[in-house]
Amino acid sequence: MFAATPGPVAGAAGRLLTYRVGVETDISGISVDDFAAEAATTFADPRGWTTTGQWRLRRAGAGERYDFTLFLATPATRDQLCDSSYDRYTSCRNADSVVINVARWVRGVPDYGGDLASYRQYVINHETGHRLGRGHELCPGPGRPAPVMQQQTLGMHGCVPNPWPIVDGRPYAGRSGQYDDPTPKDP
Repeated sequence: MFAATPGPVAGAAGRLLTYRVGVETDISGISVDDFAAEAATTFADPRGWTTTGQWRLRRAGAGERYDFTLFLATPATRDQLCDSSYDRYTSCRNADSVVINVARWVRGVPDYGGDLASYRQYVINHETGHRLGRGHELCPGPGRPAPVMQQQTLGMHGCVPNPWPIVDGRPYAGRSGQYDDPTPKDP
């Protein structure tokens, strides 16, 4: 099921990308409108991608052209949409699909210490960051905020959780790279 109503433009400058929002029909208790609202709030936040001046984001309505799909999927469907090996734990970006694993959406990850709202902001920003052309990044040092493009779902490596690409009013990033963290088994 996809959100039918278009949303306002988030951001004042940069390339405009439109996105549609979908929730897999096998998911109960999370409406497409609620998921779309959380995404729109994340995209419009002054700590988000649209503050960089490179991007503006707008939710497409029914029948409108869109540049990518933000999709909430079950773990099994995540594996299909991500076109990857058996995982069922992480989320991903595959071509023009930004896929959020509903298991993480509902339970989060241990390193976020139960702060589900922040983890949801992180996973939307991280996977959308891939769609915007960003690769994985490394922790810049113990006790520092993790770059949003660090694979925080799998480990913090001394950093503290951070769901945003803008920290203290400036773009924040780490060195390019990724850790060889194992994918946990979902409880």
